[in-house]
Amino acid sequence: MNRRDFVTALGLVPVCGPALAATSVASTPRGKAEHCIFIWLGGGMGQIDTFDPKAVGDNRAGAKKPGALYPAIETAVPGVHVCEHLPRTARLMERMTAIRSVHHKVIDEHAFATNLVHTGRMVSGNAVYPSLGSIVAHTRGAADPAVPAYMLIGYPNVSRGPGFLGIKAGAIYLVDTETGPAGFMPPPGVDAESLARRHELLRAGAADAVAGTAPADYAEAQREAFRLAGPEFLKHFRLIDEPADVRESYGGEFGQRCLLARRLVQGGVRFVEVSHNLNFINGAGWDVHNDGIVNQHVLIRELDNALAGLVSDLAAHRLLDKTLVVVATEFGRPPEFDGRGGRGHQGTAFSMVLAGGGLAHRGVYGTTDELSKTVVDAPVGIPDFHATILAALQVDPATELMAGSRPVPVTDGGVPVSALFG
Repeated sequence: MNRRDFVTALGLVPVCGPALAATSVASTPRGKAEHCIFIWLGGGMGQIDTFDPKAVGDNRAGAKKPGALYPAIETAVPGVHVCEHLPRTARLMERMTAIRSVHHKVIDEHAFATNLVHTGRMVSGNAVYPSLGSIVAHTRGAADPAVPAYMLIGYPNVSRGPGFLGIKAGAIYLVDTETGPAGFMPPPGVDAESLARRHELLRAGAADAVAGTAPADYAEAQREAFRLAGPEFLKHFRLIDEPADVRESYGGEFGQRCLLARRLVQGGVRFVEVSHNLNFINGAGWDVHNDGIVNQHVLIRELDNALAGLVSDLAAHRLLDKTLVVVATEFGRPPEFDGRGGRGHQGTAFSMVLAGGGLAHRGVYGTTDELSKTVVDAPVGIPDFHATILAALQVDPATELMAGSRPVPVTDGGVPVSALFG
């Protein structure tokens, strides 16, 4: 008898914590997506200036009035509006859902909020929790054994890592879309004979490594890198093979990362995270305090081109229903303006976006008040957001992972947004 059956037999489910109670629900929806492209907008995308526009305010000195910075425009979904800098995305909103009612209590610290959105849990001294990408990689594996299960186009850190799942569930990362992951190509001057000798040394060292130790994990990572360092995997990084009009439809450097994500998914990678603004356009990027807000529209337009290009291209390749696109950020921004016209942090209400993935899209889900400051309908916590993504990817949110000998549910009591599953 497993732990859940034991607790149920004792009649204790009604008084258990939310995580255990939620996992006992038999009607959990199940999607049909096979892949996920997770677009990360680090710094905190302002929902009131993007996907949850309200009445226009004024951020000029001496005349500050809370509200949106830009006018709103209509979308393909009647009654749904987005900001004027998202015109291409607006035409595709019938294939998307902006979840406007996401919320959490972390407002003042980027690292903690980033960790929460990636892992679904606050930092704990007892365990290093795995990221969403690692959970998907662990539970579903790659769609094709010739490629990794989880790739990160951006810089790695513990929030994006495998946590207690171990290195096998970790990401292979890159920051240059043209060359592929660092270290996968032999250095200049290393011929096939030298490479073979290196492989032999690795095998000799790995033979003495004890399973579960750091040397054994390192040897496993090296074997995987050597396995992937061939033309069958590296061909996916040849963006030049794409027609010029397709490359142009994605926009600039960030868009090219999203195009690479489509190629990786097409090649069988299960989960790809794409970080926006690696070069910190606009100073701190989406973290638009003070003068940082002056060029916020540049970031929004970059997102518009990349997101619209990605959704359209996935549809053209008949991959959109099989690929869930997620636009995520660590928190939103308040309607009020600071001393120089920028915005602070807000976790009480903000927006994240889902597209494709076979979901029953509706343009928007959830409602906030007249200033996008408080959720007034259909709140979605971070565990619920994770549960929705996992259910869409055919991973039961009731699944338990093992942290040593301790079972840990894949979400912290999260319940999928059932309205998105038709």
